[in-house]
Amino acid sequence: MGTGFENNGLIAKLPSEGVHCFPANPAQIKNRRIITVILMIAFIALAAVFYFVMNKLIVLSCVSVLGFVISLLVFIQTFLIEKFRVAIDYNEKKLVLRYRYSLIDIPFDSFDARDGEPDKAEEMLNNAVNKGSLTQYLVLDNVFDEACYQTSTKDLASKEDFEQLKKESFAIADAYGARNSEGAIKPNTDGRGKKDIGPTDLNDDELESIVDEVTEEHNEGK
Repeated sequence: MGTGFENNGLIAKLPSEGVHCFPANPAQIKNRRIITVILMIAFIALAAVFYFVMNKLIVLSCVSVLGFVISLLVFIQTFLIEKFRVAIDYNEKKLVLRYRYSLIDIPFDSFDARDGEPDKAEEMLNNAVNKGSLTQYLVLDNVFDEACYQTSTKDLASKEDFEQLKKESFAIADAYGARNSEGAIKPNTDGRGKKDIGPTDLNDDELESIVDEVTEEHNEGK
């Protein structure tokens, strides 16, 4: 699908073959594995207590089992993002994004890249915690779709990987020019663009909140 905005000169400068993979941050993977293992042990213990000790509290047992399953899925996903979180496939002329257990393909001729930014709460947290080392964000967008993917220096294996991904993404976007198409869905006026898709469906805080919810329900059941 051509948009008519391609720059053949710039396209000729892009690699004609090969796949460049950008894996997830090893520290992030390690932390998620530790947290999910702890949660799995806690949830299976809670399920046993609710069912065998506290007179077969079926609902709370099911909630605990559900928490175990979610934690297990996130644990398994860490092995997937270890291989790559974002890949640029010059053979097939597309970007491949890993989201949850899905692979999202964005063809070069409908791809755009731009600098991203955190929401206000995350920006304040970054300023407080990462003094002198601000997180950089990059939006990888299918301009004809309703969602876009945002990654950052925290998500990828190194800052060098992030810079390389940014360099190649901008080169592809400039060469194929999909952002200039009349059919492109334009960014919102707040500058953040369309609805962002995060790299995973559960982050560490959300995983920890599951424990709090189960604990509250347990206390209410007493």
